[in-house]
Amino acid sequence: MQKPLIAVLLASAFSLDAQAADLIQVYQQALANDATYASARAAAAAGRERITQGRSGLLPTVGISGDITKNNADFTAWNNNPLMAGGSNLRTNEVQVTLQQPLFRWDRWETYQQSKLQQAISEAQFAQAQQDLITRVSQAYFDVLAAQDTLESTRAQKVAVTEQLASAKRNFEVGTQTITDTHEAQAAYDLVVSQEIAAVNDLETKKTALQAIIGTPPSALATLRTGVNLTAPQPINVDQWVSAAENQNYAVTVAQLQLESAKRDISKNRAGHLPTVDLVASSLHRDINGQIDRTSGKTNSNSIGIQYSIPIFSGFAVTSKVRESIALEDKARNDLEANRRNAALVARQSFLGVNSGLAQVKALEAAEVSSNSALESNKLGYQVGVRINIDVLNAQRQLYQTRTDLARARYNTILAGLKLKAAAGSLREEDLQPINALLQQP
Repeated sequence: MQKPLIAVLLASAFSLDAQAADLIQVYQQALANDATYASARAAAAAGRERITQGRSGLLPTVGISGDITKNNADFTAWNNNPLMAGGSNLRTNEVQVTLQQPLFRWDRWETYQQSKLQQAISEAQFAQAQQDLITRVSQAYFDVLAAQDTLESTRAQKVAVTEQLASAKRNFEVGTQTITDTHEAQAAYDLVVSQEIAAVNDLETKKTALQAIIGTPPSALATLRTGVNLTAPQPINVDQWVSAAENQNYAVTVAQLQLESAKRDISKNRAGHLPTVDLVASSLHRDINGQIDRTSGKTNSNSIGIQYSIPIFSGFAVTSKVRESIALEDKARNDLEANRRNAALVARQSFLGVNSGLAQVKALEAAEVSSNSALESNKLGYQVGVRINIDVLNAQRQLYQTRTDLARARYNTILAGLKLKAAAGSLREEDLQPINALLQQP
């Protein structure tokens, strides 16, 4: 009874292995294996330590120091009088505990405020890396599908051209057609063979690009269903997308935080002209054992006070640092403006890409129907003698090219939608679900 069960389990395992990976599964592989994303994740983990480090400058520092000293000395009088000879054997143990609490250090306060900004920057950069991973995986995934479509279309065209070449040769042998038809069919066959070689190489290149992201050679991929309906972006107003990009794009967010940090840097450098005030406390314990005038003993002393420092002149270093930080603030402000403009540009281009892609898909769907009708008409005309061989070959080439262009237009429209959301800062993993629902097992 166990053998049938084992056979069922093995069959189930093979059937699971035979399932093509969809977009969600490929994305999960990328999350686990993409080196660029792993680097961004580690950078975010490091950035989360910035606040703790910045706050440490405002907290007290406590330290313990001490020393153990042994001093041996022998001396003899100049007249070798034994009564004047002597020596000492001194052992000193000293332990001191010190505490220093900053009371007024403006530069450390600004450093603490900057640490909050730096942590926020690292989180925004990590969120941007997550969006980048989604778009990179989707781009590589659909690039592979597009390369597969091109190869399949080229091979289908090769089969059709092969049949047309064989028909031209037969007709020439029986004398119903000229050698010109055979030469045209042969030329078309040679061309499609070269296109097949190029398509095979392109597919391998696209698979290698996907492998660089997911870490393993990609298996079979789920393909886009035939005749899928793609929807327009919501909202349909481009100005709303541009406004979202100018305010919510993660590159803009990082630039805003960097500008705020640059402002804090000016204040921190100006603190070089300000006094510093610290609370200082210490406790000293000294233990002396030995012979120094036959005395020994212990000493305990405690102290607490305020320590201040007022800068007078530092060789114009502080003034120079302030001027430098002001220039860097101006740079950060211009970087912010550049990022805003770029985000708006990408959002506008992606929005237009989605809408033009939808229109192109509709036009190519109509062109596919027309090209298929044209091919059937040319085949019929060729059989009755009103069309020549080159007409059929051209109609075949047009049909397969239209199908390839249609598939690529659908992929580009989907990718433009993802890039539009990324530009607006709203792209999430959940956005892959509706795209994944458009796929099917090959």
